[in-house]
Amino acid sequence: MSFKRTPSHLKFVNKKRIIQCIKGCSPISRAEIASMLGLSKPTVSQLVDELIYESWVVEKGIGESSAQGGRRPIQLFFNERKAFIIGADIGGTKVKIVLCDLNGNILAETSFSTTAYLQTGLLKQMAIETDRLLAKNQIAKERILGMGVGIPGITETKSGLVMEAPSLGWIQYPFIAEAKRYFDFPIYIDNDVNVAALGEQWLGNAKNKRNVLFIAVGTGIGSGIILNNQLFRGASSAAGEMGYMVTNKEDMKREFKPIFHRYGYLESVAGGKSIGAQFTKAVQANPEHALYELARSSELAGEEAFLFAKKGDVAAIAIINEAIEHLAYAIVNATSLLNPEIVILGGGVLNSAAYIVPRIQEIVDHYLPSLVELTTSKLGENAGVLGAVSLFLREYESILNVHDEGDFL
Repeated sequence: MSFKRTPSHLKFVNKKRIIQCIKGCSPISRAEIASMLGLSKPTVSQLVDELIYESWVVEKGIGESSAQGGRRPIQLFFNERKAFIIGADIGGTKVKIVLCDLNGNILAETSFSTTAYLQTGLLKQMAIETDRLLAKNQIAKERILGMGVGIPGITETKSGLVMEAPSLGWIQYPFIAEAKRYFDFPIYIDNDVNVAALGEQWLGNAKNKRNVLFIAVGTGIGSGIILNNQLFRGASSAAGEMGYMVTNKEDMKREFKPIFHRYGYLESVAGGKSIGAQFTKAVQANPEHALYELARSSELAGEEAFLFAKKGDVAAIAIINEAIEHLAYAIVNATSLLNPEIVILGGGVLNSAAYIVPRIQEIVDHYLPSLVELTTSKLGENAGVLGAVSLFLREYESILNVHDEGDFL
């Protein structure tokens, strides 16, 4: 978005810079703000007074006196309860909704089954659950700035259109247009892994990092990419689909068939569903195995393969190590191309991180020309909902918006 450099725009920009400064550095005095931002003291004082009048900033107590004595400066604090934001993470099995303050503190949360309401109205149920959260916490709707939503599919943030979300059965679904029937505040949407990447950059292990690769490994595999502090969505909002990476060309020559319709190669050999399916076949071939009877009647889960690998099960170890190698090669390829400061693993992989991460790190360090920090998600299951709140703060045109002045995030 471009603005003419008018006095009113300059004032708006400076006001934004000041509130971000207070938000990130409070308690802080007017003089300290002026020094940090290179603004005149009268300008800072005038804009701070406006922020106090508008309840974005509050004055609390007094600071320490200077070495020369004299009056001690009044300290300024960001008012994180000025307004509230709803964060929602729509998954294939569960929808999670949180009520947050402006600092990302979760004040209340709720969830419900996705499949139970897909046919009868997912958005309607989201509205009902949101109203319950607000009523239970005695917060008026007028104090809600808006809502951010993470969706498991290709989305267009600007138009509010879900291009495709296979697990929800949505194709060209006008999410924002439909949401306006149930919500009277602004809503922004994005792919769920993109949103999780924003969450980790805001409050997680990618805080203060400008170049981030977040990889969610579960049934499928996807990634969120932040380059130079901006979420990279690609030409058709489909950037980050790491699940389609090919890490063994010989498989493709043998008429490779994905584990699910329209799934990619990588998630078909390294995703949780793939690991479970391969482990099931291995167990079925061994009548002496402890899970033999179970494997004959149903497919084993990937978690069971990890559990038995930790116990020394030879078949489980071989299957998981093969999957880890594929994932590690994909990380090497993506990291070589993007050169992120940090690579964060999230999703179902977190349950077996202690087993997986050291093995991935070994391969990555061996092949990469330069070292990269590899770690797991700090926010865990809350990465999606907190990322949705972060998405809203980035996209919503208010004094809190940090999209244009990214250095103050």
